Amino acid sequence: MMTLRPSKERGYADHGWLQSFHSFSFAGYYDPKHMGWGNLRVINEDWIAAGKGFGTHGHRDMEIITYVLTGSLAHKDSMGNVKAIPPGDVQRMSAGTGVQHSEFNHAPNDTTHLLQIWIEPNVLSVSPSYEQKSFSAAEKQGVLRLVASPDGAQGSVTIHADASLYAGLFDAGQTADLPLRPGRKAYVHLVRGTLMVNGMALTAGDAALLNDETAVRISQAQAAEVLVFDLSA
Repeated sequence: MMTLRPSKERGYADHGWLQSFHSFSFAGYYDPKHMGWGNLRVINEDWIAAGKGFGTHGHRDMEIITYVLTGSLAHKDSMGNVKAIPPGDVQRMSAGTGVQHSEFNHAPNDTTHLLQIWIEPNVLSVSPSYEQKSFSAAEKQGVLRLVASPDGAQGSVTIHADASLYAGLFDAGQTADLPLRPGRKAYVHLVRGTLMVNGMALTAGDAALLNDETAVRISQAQAAEVLVFDLSA
């Protein structure tokens, strides 16, 4: 079974310095039909204005992944990490028993465009930790490249969750299949471009929610960047 989540139906918040689309209920956006999918709890697509950002705030017991699309994001946290996150990097922060951090766009003129993703952990009260790795465009071209997993397989970042995240870049003639084990859910978020997922057409910002499917099949892509989540039910 598949369900289309159109981009235009996502929640939206305009804070002036921040424009944000919410795929699932978040902050002032509440929709009981969209509280998450499996153990995927948040996908926020954010545009942060030049010189602006999120001041220091806290998280606990959540796996947080940041995926920058354009611009750069400056990260600083209570673990002592001070990092810049450019496009192509995947940042993972395990909040565990509690962490404080801030996120800023220090560019004087450029907007930072990113996805922030929250996945519910399968173990609570771990020590907070941080990891950041770069994945080149060549690694993702025409394939679904594993970028986050429970065991750090294939050089992916390691998350404390029963979930795997794949990123891919696809253009005309490029296809990919990702098998799904019985009882799993999948979530396909199209970042940009167009493509088909198991025969369903997606445009930028759309998502496909899959349940009881045997595979995710990517086809008929045009200038597409996509994230695919393999999730526990």
